[in-house]
Amino acid sequence: MINKSSTSIHEVLSQIQDGSTIMIGGFGTAGQPAELIDGLIKLGRKDLTIVSNNAGNGDYGLAKLLKAGAV
Repeated sequence: MINKSSTSIHEVLSQIQDGSTIMIGGFGTAGQPAELIDGLIKLGRKDLTIVSNNAGNGDYGLAKLLKAGAV
């Protein structure tokens, strides 16, 4: 099995391209990876498929990706 864990947000972001599928956990907006979400927006990623049980709200969590047109 390939080890896909990483400790660097920059390493993770460099591996996510347009059209990628990303599974994001959390309970409501608690525990959602804000640095990852902000990084994807900053890099201008688009056509992402997100697997999650919550879309966030307002300007937080996955709602930010939706507003940015990344999904």
